[in-house]
Amino acid sequence: MKKLKLLFFAVLVSLLLLVTGCGENDTEAQQDNNNNTEEQQDNNSNEEEQNDSSNNTATETEENGEVNLYTSRHYDVDEQLYAKFTEETGIKVNVVEGKGDELMERLDREGAATEADVFITADAGNLARLKERELTQAIESDVLFNNIPDKLRDEDNHWFGLTKRARVIVYSLDRVDPSELSTYEALTEPEWEGRVLIRSSENIYNQSILASFLELNGEEAAKEWAAGIAANMARDPQGGDTDQVKAVVAGEGDVAIANTYYVGRLLNSEDPEDVKVAEQVGIFFPNQDTNGTHINISGAAVVKHAKNLDNAVKFIEFLSNIEAQEVFAEANNEYPVNQDADISETIAAWGEFKEQDIDLTILGTNNPRAIQIFNEVGWK
Repeated sequence: MKKLKLLFFAVLVSLLLLVTGCGENDTEAQQDNNNNTEEQQDNNSNEEEQNDSSNNTATETEENGEVNLYTSRHYDVDEQLYAKFTEETGIKVNVVEGKGDELMERLDREGAATEADVFITADAGNLARLKERELTQAIESDVLFNNIPDKLRDEDNHWFGLTKRARVIVYSLDRVDPSELSTYEALTEPEWEGRVLIRSSENIYNQSILASFLELNGEEAAKEWAAGIAANMARDPQGGDTDQVKAVVAGEGDVAIANTYYVGRLLNSEDPEDVKVAEQVGIFFPNQDTNGTHINISGAAVVKHAKNLDNAVKFIEFLSNIEAQEVFAEANNEYPVNQDADISETIAAWGEFKEQDIDLTILGTNNPRAIQIFNEVGWK
């Protein structure tokens, strides 16, 4: 009987141990299952986050993207405006700088493979060359049509003016009384022999001013002007507009034909010597009683094979708005093309003036003949 009780007790203990073991195994299995479920959920969550991040990046790139710029302008203010555009739109501006002719040749060589979307350069003549070489395309933009007057943009909407400058007579305050000055044509008179400073005929600014005279005065008068200026030069043409202004101050000549913003840059220079130069010359706007003072622009065009067309248009629109125009005007002393923008104090001090009333497209049309005339009259 005693043995029987012991046997019964042993069986009971074994059963209890078996039940307990099964319970622990079930609990561990459940915990493993729970852990596996949580791990799977974490993995799923990570995958979703990665997918979301990837989608967000793709969306951001698609919405913002980039715009690739070829430009012959080399001003700090331009870089500031590009950064501002990126800040406001999220569109990155990739800039390639160089000389206008070299960039134009590069664009031509690259053809459809080019990465360029926008081309910015000085002078309507250069912009017309881009169009003639079929390197640009027409764009439609109510913003640009509203911000930029008709005469400061291409008649077929291939290029648009961004800044404006006047080509004026810069004279020595010591040796010239402004009452002696009147027109561009008057500088061809005998009293100005050996006193006129101006750049080479290879310079697009001079080609464009002669192209404007072809339009306003006819070929005979334009040729007479070119021949008269060549005869009255104080020296063979050399250097840029700043060099002509400095030569006036140095006494090499008494008057120079130059763009206004070069004088403005000297006046606002951090170099005291530049300021000293600018303070010794005056600005005279010629032809106020006749056809008006010659004006020109720097401007932008959308490249024919632009890969980021929408961004290219947005970029040029941004540069034409009032805020950007006033930055151009203040920092580089250029006149805004947007008539609602204010000018800088420097150029405001020079006063208002009458402009030539021609469509700047004609500067490109007349450019080949202008070059021929310079060669015919011996303007170096």
